[in-house]
Order: sequence, then structure tokens, then C-alpha cells
Amino acid sequence: MLAHTESGDRGQLDVAPPTESDRPIPRKSNDNHPRPPKPVRMVDDLVMALRFFSRLPTGDGEHEKPDLNRIARILPFASLVIGLAPVAVLALCGWLALPGLFAAAFAVALWVLVTGAMAEDGLADAADGLFGGTTRERRLEILKDSRHGTYGVAALCLLLVMRVAALGTLVTIHPLKAAAIWLAAMILARSGALWLTVSLPNARADGASAAAGRVGKTAFGIGMAFALALGFVFLAPAAGLLAFLVAVILAIGVALGWSALCRRLLGGQTGDLIGALQALIEVAVFLAVLVFV
Repeated sequence: MLAHTESGDRGQLDVAPPTESDRPIPRKSNDNHPRPPKPVRMVDDLVMALRFFSRLPTGDGEHEKPDLNRIARILPFASLVIGLAPVAVLALCGWLALPGLFAAAFAVALWVLVTGAMAEDGLADAADGLFGGTTRERRLEILKDSRHGTYGVAALCLLLVMRVAALGTLVTIHPLKAAAIWLAAMILARSGALWLTVSLPNARADGASAAAGRVGKTAFGIGMAFALALGFVFLAPAAGLLAFLVAVILAIGVALGWSALCRRLLGGQTGDLIGALQALIEVAVFLAVLVFV
């Protein structure tokens, strides 16, 4: 409130002290009533899985910290999305009657671009680390090194050769069936590889696997149930029920054997070892199918 003075400089204004009615009323704090957390939606988990396991565009939304326990449930459907373009190219090349090995190599090249070669890099690092070192500490040191040695290069080349050879054989028999079999192998392999995070602790505190957390048995079970269902839908009609059953049995054997090897040599798991298991399960599925075609 402003008041004129009767003395002093003419026109000068004095500011009168505020009364109780002039003081602003303080607003009540909302600290005791925090906003509820944003609900987690399946589409958020799907985007998280696509960003973690692929290089596919997923929009400009906020990037959440990867959480493998959330990813595990939705991963079979993310694998389906990731694999659509490579298997479509494989089927198209086969339909155009291109040579089988060329069609397979072209599709695999696209697969490597889409996935960022995560499984391939993991297998190469795992081969160097597990078989190039003689102590746990030395193996972990090699695993952390981004450079590839002789074991790693050999493992990477053998994986690509076996994948191209298997797909080249299948696509000459039936392009659509080859695409379905490969899609099933992708889904089963990527979800099955997460078994390593269930059965083994983190081998080190840093790294992609440790940052993304471990997968609980419930989340892994839900994800594998979806993976088996999708694998059956794509693999059984294309290669037969027996081939599907043998593929699942081989995949389980590979996962248990790899887990035992990692436990003995490292006492735990890393992201590279998970990627390597994905590649090995994929090869196991191809092996089972090729026996029956």
C-alpha cells in the first residue's frame, strides 16, 4: 500500500509496511503427494528390446535404461520384428530363383546390419576369452578387449559360413519354409540365451549385462513360453513336428552345456557370453532341421 508524505520532497512516496491482508497466501506444498509413477506398457518394453538388440529406428522417445527382466517377457515379439526384413529378403531372393548361397549371404548381410552383429561379436569375444586365457582374471581381461584374436576370428567365420550354408540349402528347397525356419531359430535363440542370466551371476560389476540386470525365473519362463509358441508356429509346419522337438532338445542341451562351461571357466556370465549362446542355439536349430529336410 502506497501513502503520500506531508513533508520532505514534494511528490516523494513512502512505502507503508504491508498488513496481514496484503501478504501473499503461501501455496501448499505437494511434496507429500508425489506424482504416481508412469505405468509400464508392453509397447515400452518392446521399444526397449528393439533398442537393446537391434539398430532399427524406434522414434525419438525417451531412452530408458535397459532392463533385461522387462525385456525377457516381450523379447520373442521383438525378435519377430527384428527378423522380418532379413527373412523377407531371403524368401524374395529364393522366389527370384537366385543361387541359394548368394540369397543366403545377402540376407545374412542385412541381418548383421539390423542387429549390429551383437551375437557375432559376442561369439568372437567369448571364443577369445574362454579359450585364449588360462586364468579367470585373464579371461575377463580378454573378454573386455574389443579386438579379436585367432579364436575369435575363427569362431566368427565359422558361424557365418554355417549360417549361410544352412540357409542356402534350405532356400533352394523352399524359400518360404526357409524364411519361417530362420525366423523360428532367431526367436528361440535370442530368448533361450537369456537363460545364462538366470543360471549364473554377473562375472563382473561393469558391462552391458551387469548394467541391464539379471532375468528372474518368472520373466524368463513367460518369455520362453511365447518363444516356444512362436517357434512352433513357424518351425513345425515348415520342417515337421519331430524337427521342432529335436531343435528344442538340442537348444536346451546347448544352453545347459554353455552355462556349465561359463561357470567352470569364469564363475559367471557377461553380455558377450549371452550373445555367444544366442549364436550357438541358432546353429543347433539349423542342425536339427537339416537332419530332417
